Amino acid sequence: MLLDTASLYFRAYFGVPDSVRAPDGTPVNAVRGLLDFIDRLVRDHRPDRLVACMDADWRPAWRVELIPTYKAHRVAAERADGPDTEEVPDTLSPQVPVIEAVLDAIGIARAGVADYEADDVIGTFTARADGPVDIVTGDRDLYQLVDDARGVRVLYPLKGVGTLQLTDEAVLREKYGVDGRGYADLALLRGDPSDGLPGVPGIGEKTAAQLLAEFGDLAGIMAAVDDPRARLTPSRRKRLDEARPYLEVAPTVVRVAGDVPLPEVDTALPRAPKHPAELDSLAARWGLGGSLHRLLTTLGE
Repeated sequence: MLLDTASLYFRAYFGVPDSVRAPDGTPVNAVRGLLDFIDRLVRDHRPDRLVACMDADWRPAWRVELIPTYKAHRVAAERADGPDTEEVPDTLSPQVPVIEAVLDAIGIARAGVADYEADDVIGTFTARADGPVDIVTGDRDLYQLVDDARGVRVLYPLKGVGTLQLTDEAVLREKYGVDGRGYADLALLRGDPSDGLPGVPGIGEKTAAQLLAEFGDLAGIMAAVDDPRARLTPSRRKRLDEARPYLEVAPTVVRVAGDVPLPEVDTALPRAPKHPAELDSLAARWGLGGSLHRLLTTLGE
C-alpha cells in the first residue's frame, strides 16, 4: 500500500475540526486525522507493506522548465532568494514535521526523493513491485498507474477513507473511456487547471477519449494529424497541429516517473513502535490520544 501522504493529510486537515488541538493549543487535526486514516486503511485492507510517500519537491524545476504554468497558481509568493513555496493553510504547515516524526517513531516507512514529487516515488515503487499494489490518493493523476494485469489499483477517497472508490481498469473505462495507460494522454490533451496544464484548446475530455479510442495513443493521434487521409475534422487537425509545442513536452510533465532513486526503507508494516520512548514523548507533547492508540492496536493485531 502506497500513500500519497500530502493528499491524505490535506484531506484530514479539512475534514477534522481545528478544535482538535495539542495540550498547548496547537492544532493537530491533520496529524490525528492522518493517523485515523492509516488505521482505517490497515484495518480494512490489511496490507503486508506500507509506504508513506512524500513530496520532497512539490513543483520540480524540470517540470516547470517544460511547462512554466505547472502548478504556478499554487505558489504562495514570488521569491528571488529561494525555491517556490506552496501556498498551504497557516495551521497545516507546522503539522507536517509532526506527522513525519510520528510516522518515523511508529516505524512506518516514509520516502521522498529530491527533485521529485510523491507521485514519482509512488510510480517507482509500483514499477518495482512484485505483487499487487494499492495506491491511496485523492489525486486522479495516479490513475495512469492502474494496471489490472499487475494488480495495481487506486483507492480514491470519496468520504474520508471509509468510503473509497476502488479504481481498476473497468472503472476508468466507464468514467473516462480509457485504461490506465491511456489516462495520462487523456489528461494532457484535455488539460488540468488544478495542475496548471493548459491542454489543447477545444479538446475536452470526451473528445480526447474519442481520439484515443480511434488512434490508440498520443503518438497515433499526431500521426493522424500528419496523414491527410486520416479521419480528423479540419478543426481538430488544426487545433492539434497548433498545439505541437505543448504536446511535445507535456508527456514528460504529466507522466509519472518510474525510475527515481528510491531510498532504502523497510516497507514491512510494524507490529510494534520502532522507537517507543520517542513515540510516547510525541504523543504527550501533541496530545495524539485515541488516534495513535487505535493505530497501534490495529498494527499489533
